[in-house]
Amino acid sequence: MHRPVGPVTYDCVKVIVVRDGSALLFSEFGQRIVTVGDIVVLGANVLCGSEPEGHITTTTIYLDTDFVIDQVFWQNAWLLRDRLDAQRFTKALYSEPAQVLRLGEDRTGMLMPWLDELVARSIDGGFAHHFHRMQALWFAIADVVSPFLKVTPIRQSRSQRAHARPTLPRCRRFAPARDEAHQTRATLASDIAMNWTLDVLSARVHLSPKQLSRVFTETYGKTPLAYLTMLRVEEMAHLLRETDLTIDAAARRVGWASRSRANEAFQECVGMTPSEYRRMRRAEK
Repeated sequence: MHRPVGPVTYDCVKVIVVRDGSALLFSEFGQRIVTVGDIVVLGANVLCGSEPEGHITTTTIYLDTDFVIDQVFWQNAWLLRDRLDAQRFTKALYSEPAQVLRLGEDRTGMLMPWLDELVARSIDGGFAHHFHRMQALWFAIADVVSPFLKVTPIRQSRSQRAHARPTLPRCRRFAPARDEAHQTRATLASDIAMNWTLDVLSARVHLSPKQLSRVFTETYGKTPLAYLTMLRVEEMAHLLRETDLTIDAAARRVGWASRSRANEAFQECVGMTPSEYRRMRRAEK
């Protein structure tokens, strides 16, 4: 990559291995320089952007969140009763939704043959045939990376976590996502500047506010209003990059009447203030 990216979000866990070059990474952890020997781990629905210093070459592994929960369950099967326990255990164990792991060039160098083979088998059209080999390659990579992940014995409650901007892997319990969750997400995305309330959203899908909050969080890992904040920050970053709108105007465009509220949400999600983000973008021109 030679051009800036993001901040953008993905509904999966991302493991990004830096192979060459360097970049300024910005997310809810703030701003970090990443270079060869570093691995970035991002939870689902975490805003993150990058500013290459010349260029940066990476290999990215996209992990479905259910897949991550299953691995935690089987790794700790002696301790956990069922898969729902694994969901709670994962949230209790992994404290940071966005991490930069400093493995060093020697350790990341070990991963390169596995990464190259994993990429090749991912794009050659034979996924089903190569399924078990791809699992083996991922487990080999995870065995090197996982000791560097930050863990903690203390986490917020489930309800507290759902209201936070970033999110850790959530569990859909192998059930199809409810239509109400998809409809609510589409409603939010259709007009992010609207002053949506949980009462209005729940009435549209014929659920109680409490039911909608539970259904939406099970699907997207955060409450509808926390998800709306993420959408607004993403669009505001786009406006600061691509237009000459003032910060106040950009904040109003996405639905915030208060600049202080916009600054607070932007910094929490992106790791820098809107003013810092705009200065960085102008400096590259």
